[in-house]
Amino acid sequence: MKKIIVAICILLTISLWAEELPKIEYDKLTIGEEQTLEVMTWNIQNFPKSEHTVAYAVGIISAIDADVIGLQEIESDSAFVVLLNNLQKQNPEDKWNGFRANTNEWEMNLAYLYKSSLINVDSIYQIYPDDEIYHQPFPRKPLMLEFSYFNQKLFVINNHLKAMPGEKNIVRRREACKLLDEYIDEFLPEENVILLGDLNDQLTDEVEENSFNVFLDDKQNYYFTDWEIAADSTANWSYPYWKYRGHIDHILISNELYDEFENSGSFVKVITIDKFMEDGEDSRYKYITDHRPVVIRLKF
Repeated sequence: MKKIIVAICILLTISLWAEELPKIEYDKLTIGEEQTLEVMTWNIQNFPKSEHTVAYAVGIISAIDADVIGLQEIESDSAFVVLLNNLQKQNPEDKWNGFRANTNEWEMNLAYLYKSSLINVDSIYQIYPDDEIYHQPFPRKPLMLEFSYFNQKLFVINNHLKAMPGEKNIVRRREACKLLDEYIDEFLPEENVILLGDLNDQLTDEVEENSFNVFLDDKQNYYFTDWEIAADSTANWSYPYWKYRGHIDHILISNELYDEFENSGSFVKVITIDKFMEDGEDSRYKYITDHRPVVIRLKF
């Protein structure tokens, strides 16, 4: 009898190993083009949240074909290295490179991936790094990427602001936005700036509850490129779950990029992985992440 039970257990184990993973129609995700610059933000929840996350992420990133990617919640440095190595193997012509911060006490670190075949990186560094002073507004320190794209110099600021509703958390996000505005105003007043990330709040909240007033009130200098997505309740939002459904991952540009964003061929889009993945949201949540990527395409 024991032999029969053992045999059944072995068969069940083999069947689990042999279980076919949900497929993704990767060709439906592509938006990258040779003549445009694509910059993406993506929270890959607790990366890697499953043993299959890295493989799925390689397939998704390769399919989307963005040139610069700001990532959030990159917990494992070793998994990030594997992700980067596999991207390089799958797309050798892109010469993928990357950087992961390592200062968050909960390992909820920010990171970048970029095509060094196209992107000439000058520097990657954290801003507002002093935890004693800036931990409240920045539980994860903003990560700056300075790079050149052909004859254009750009600055990307990757963020993961304080999560959850409530007045205290709104105050922390507001203070973070105020400090980011001050930093741009002081150090990057005439530069091409893209501020992105999991900003953990809605653009369309009423003024008294809005975390982003400092940017929304200054249309002369800033524009949330994903505003129309955020304002449309029927749109594909970056966080689609019914209980907490919202558009909380954003891409902000400085006025130096207004003309480029208005060019024909420029746009912003939420990449709806789940719509092209077997079992939809359940599969994406189980194997990859709870967030959808958001990508801006700029035609220079």
